[in-house]
Amino acid sequence: MSSIVSHDSVPSSMLEAWSRLPAEYAIPAQPPSLTEAREYCSRLARSHYENFSVASWFLPRRLRQHFFNVYAYCRISDDLGDEVGDAASSLRLLDAWEAELDACYDGGPRHPVFVALAETVRQCDIPKQPFADLLTAFRQDQHVTRYLRFEDLLGYCRNSANPVGRLVLYVCGYRDNERQRFSDFTCTALQLANFWQDVTADYAKGRIYLPLEDLGRFGVDEEDIAGGRNTAAFCQMMKFEVERAREWFAQGLPLAQKVDRELAIDIELFSRGGQEILNAIERQGYAVLGRRPAISKGRKLALVARAALGKLL
Repeated sequence: MSSIVSHDSVPSSMLEAWSRLPAEYAIPAQPPSLTEAREYCSRLARSHYENFSVASWFLPRRLRQHFFNVYAYCRISDDLGDEVGDAASSLRLLDAWEAELDACYDGGPRHPVFVALAETVRQCDIPKQPFADLLTAFRQDQHVTRYLRFEDLLGYCRNSANPVGRLVLYVCGYRDNERQRFSDFTCTALQLANFWQDVTADYAKGRIYLPLEDLGRFGVDEEDIAGGRNTAAFCQMMKFEVERAREWFAQGLPLAQKVDRELAIDIELFSRGGQEILNAIERQGYAVLGRRPAISKGRKLALVARAALGKLL
């Protein structure tokens, strides 16, 4: 399967933008076969690991390809917004990506992700909106780099994180508002945990996700973040933010009791993984600047072992 963009039909500015990303991300001139598209998504999902493997061992085998397809969409969408290094180029690529999303629903996509995703959309009856909401968030990242209030940050999470949980529920056959609400709590909490883990990395990209009102309340200057200074005031603020994220995890906990056992194990695994990030931040005294908190391999294995034991029992 060729992943080369047709030079005759793509402006030079777009070609230059695509060149900043892995070659296989580009939209090919001709669509692949469904088999090739499935293999593409599976390969991408298996080669990218977050805190835990995508489509973990505990998911029903019949759903794994669907999860690979959804993950591939989310992964590339995120990279289009985050890894190009130029806001104007990112926006052009996100527009091209959304055109492929439209084609996925209207017929005729060319990118392997959307060729595979079209099957998932059809079989699981997934609406377009959650996919489109993610692109809204990644576009927002190109021009919004500060959030005044926590409520403003939650508004961002509604598009950047919550759609992922809703897509998982759709794939698993759940469509009701109650489960979506609990999922939103969990996904927002995971997003907050990642923000608190990556304060230094985000600042290097020009972004601060810590609410500015909290910086003011605790007496933290942006210069402290820029200089990597883990002042007492900064660490006190981070303690406050960690406890707030824990509250959101707690509000999402009932979801695991409202889905089938196989999905419940994965939900618990991801939720506990996010809480372990918060624990790692706490263990280093909330001093996250210049030292990214991480979950040790041993703790990851312990969480997986616990989930596996739950499945066996």
